[in-house]
Amino acid sequence: MAQKNIYGINHKMISIVIPTYNNLDYLKLCLKSLKKNSTFKHEIIIHINDGSDGTLNFVKSNNYKHTNSDINIGLCSSINKAAKLVSNKYILYCHDDMYFCPNWDKVLLDEVKSLNHDDFYLSGTMIEPNSGHIVYDFGVDLDTFKEEELLSKYKNINFYDHQGTHFAPHLVSKKMWDKVGGFSEEFNPGIGSDPDFNMKLWKEGVRIFKGLNDFKVYHFGSLTTRKKKNFIQIRGDKTFLKKWGITTKFFKKHYLKSKTKYNGPLKEPDKTLGYIFGLLSCKIQSIFLLY
Repeated sequence: MAQKNIYGINHKMISIVIPTYNNLDYLKLCLKSLKKNSTFKHEIIIHINDGSDGTLNFVKSNNYKHTNSDINIGLCSSINKAAKLVSNKYILYCHDDMYFCPNWDKVLLDEVKSLNHDDFYLSGTMIEPNSGHIVYDFGVDLDTFKEEELLSKYKNINFYDHQGTHFAPHLVSKKMWDKVGGFSEEFNPGIGSDPDFNMKLWKEGVRIFKGLNDFKVYHFGSLTTRKKKNFIQIRGDKTFLKKWGITTKFFKKHYLKSKTKYNGPLKEPDKTLGYIFGLLSCKIQSIFLLY
């Protein structure tokens, strides 16, 4: 029986979608953190790519709701396939190599309650050993992971509530997810899909893109794309430019105002000289894509 939470609702509110590709040990840690550090119970849906490392058997034997494919179908397709099984009001997407810090869900649901509508995109604050919002080394892999140190220090390692978030883990309403059609699969294996998803939300009138300082996760890194990341990044950027006529960099700077301090809903970009010259540069780059 699902617990009654502080919102007076007798059912789970969040469906957590996790795509994975033969990354079983990290997936186990992610699931452990959700079980250990969540305030409420949530629906967990896993998409398994291949799964020959034991992931498929593990997920089945532990009765996790799941979808699977014999080959790696890419991040976007994996998320979309798993999202078809969602039964709750909100969808949270995360990577399988993320560790959720305590009370992450209470922070999120408190924010949702304060907004009192579903036109939003909420995200966490990533702690990473080499990049991210907060750079702090609690381990670069499972062998070096310092879980107890993370749990003792995460509250005092702060960023700020920030504007224009476009990183996982992120939360949207199922209504808005369905409205924009989930992730765009032309961005497989995945890089460039987050800003594209943000742009689709922007086109539907969403102006709250907020990263929450108190919703923290530790992220080991993009393990599934790390080896070919530079090539995939370039391809993702080109796909975004071809689709929207502007670069991801321009979108993040002038629309999302990424990583600046949160000060309320976003507005249409100011038509400054920087905006005009940046837009002109985007148009020139778009022309070169034709040749």
